[in-house]
Amino acid sequence: MTGLARRAGSSRHQPTGSEPRPVREDTPPVTAPGDRSAPLGPLPGGVGVSRLRVYDTAAPDGEVGGTPHLHLCCAEAYVVTAGSGRVQTLALSGYRETPLRPGAVVWFPPGTIHRLVNDGGLEIIVLMQNSGLPEAGDAVLTLPPELLTDPATYAAAVALPGGGAPGTDPAAAYGRRDLAVRGFERLRATVVAGDLTPLREFHAAAVRLVQPHLDSWRQRWRDGAARAVDETRLQLDALARGEAPHFAEAEVHRIAEPHDRGRLGMCGLLDTYPVS
Repeated sequence: MTGLARRAGSSRHQPTGSEPRPVREDTPPVTAPGDRSAPLGPLPGGVGVSRLRVYDTAAPDGEVGGTPHLHLCCAEAYVVTAGSGRVQTLALSGYRETPLRPGAVVWFPPGTIHRLVNDGGLEIIVLMQNSGLPEAGDAVLTLPPELLTDPATYAAAVALPGGGAPGTDPAAAYGRRDLAVRGFERLRATVVAGDLTPLREFHAAAVRLVQPHLDSWRQRWRDGAARAVDETRLQLDALARGEAPHFAEAEVHRIAEPHDRGRLGMCGLLDTYPVS
């Protein structure tokens, strides 16, 4: 979701003389809140950002929190802003729990199964690779194997009424979380016992499930992270020549408020921001 994309809610005013006109911080954004048709450029580095309030209901194992899942081509980072909790992670390297307290920054690469546990009032700013792709399809929940057999079966198991729009009943979100916790417990038990076969089988199933979506994912990457890399390369080349043509595009960008507040996500209630 880079500062080089010039129309992401800019509040710049064109100068009328030789001196730039000062811009007040309360100047309305070009992109009005709720206007989903306005063009938006990517955020710096082609990342995505959301505010997350982790679910505060208990799963079948008694732990309070979110749905275990992995991302296949995106890293993810947490900036903890309130409350306390843990992130349980499972990978070929093993199982671990990492504490979450305000001020902590925690991140992990794709292929890391992760589950947020809410020990009380846990709130997080989530940073995601590839313009927020983890919230736009790059995620597979740790459902039992019989629900991972094909895309249609999986899609039916994880679907939420209204797509999880704000204000919808969270029962379905809790139900799919509880299914994923069952699968997670099985995978964790086998990994802890030294048997990686079930985890490798889950990885293989996840790859098969997302393959129909890879063309759209690749386009999202081109428009965000890859574009940011290309722009930085051109800037460095220009600076090496003693030039800085990109300074002509310098301005402030702003999204005044989330486009959604309280959308049902995998791990909790999301305040989401447009990325492109």
